[in-house]
Amino acid sequence: MKKLLLLLLVFTAGCESLSYYSQAIRGQLGLMGAARPVDDWLADPATPAELRARLETSQRIREFASSRLALPQNGSYGTYADLGRPYAVWNVYAAPRFSVEAKQECFPFAGCVSYRGFFSEEAARRHAARLREEGNDVYLGGVPAYSTLGWFDDPLLSTFIRYSDVQLARLMFHELAHQRVYLKGDTAFNESFAVTVEEEGVKRWLEAGGRSGELEVLRAARLRRQEFALRVAQTRERLAEAFRESIPEQAKLARKAEEWEKLRRDYPNSVPVEPNNAYLVSIALYTQLVPDFERLLAGCGGDLKEFYSRVEALTARSGARNALTSAGCRRTS
Repeated sequence: MKKLLLLLLVFTAGCESLSYYSQAIRGQLGLMGAARPVDDWLADPATPAELRARLETSQRIREFASSRLALPQNGSYGTYADLGRPYAVWNVYAAPRFSVEAKQECFPFAGCVSYRGFFSEEAARRHAARLREEGNDVYLGGVPAYSTLGWFDDPLLSTFIRYSDVQLARLMFHELAHQRVYLKGDTAFNESFAVTVEEEGVKRWLEAGGRSGELEVLRAARLRRQEFALRVAQTRERLAEAFRESIPEQAKLARKAEEWEKLRRDYPNSVPVEPNNAYLVSIALYTQLVPDFERLLAGCGGDLKEFYSRVEALTARSGARNALTSAGCRRTS
């Protein structure tokens, strides 16, 4: 409760609207109030068998995260909440019509991030509408989980508990990674780091469980994600170049539509119909620095503790993202 009061004081003292912070605090309080210890759910004879099995699996994943991946050992994912809605929050991404860089949203603890999250889909859509009226491209997406960066013990949620084993492990490793390392003001750095940890974590989890047959499926899915990420990056680069050119706006719009059609032709089930710079941002944030983090992890010989130590050292420097591209591993042995 002391943490919540501290958050309330900082939130209401900030320059952001009181209504936004009020919904954030109400949402967090509601989520925490709905959570019950996993042990209580398991002991309750009324708990459905399917849910019981998923909770038991989650606890094995949680133990693996701390014992084998050196992720924080705390109360996160020791409770479960049924939210009665499809997503935990809805994130709104925005980018100017002629830019592939995200419109930044700044907050007291997280610093500046490349989206704004809402516990209410209706509120998220209102915010998205205002951003569109200002001339931005906007992309709104539901999110099954988020990290409070260690300020609170994050609960398991009904929005993701019924995921497959691999997807459940992926999500939990990702969100716990945010508690391990976080760089204020750089969403791409944070999300790419967490994606690197989740990918490595799931691979090790399957290996440890003797589930080698699933590793090939995992590798194939990863390759597809990498190919898509590369295409998005190439599209963003070409659009950025076009937007910098001294040409009429109509010509820029035509280039934008052309590039979008190329991308959508190859990924019709993933890419929205209308050209949208904010959608490109929402993908790039989770992928653009992953190759750099993977190279650093490999340079550390796969030693996750050394990897985390090196990444933490980068966050203490100015220009952490640029330093990442040339970073090496500081080995202790």
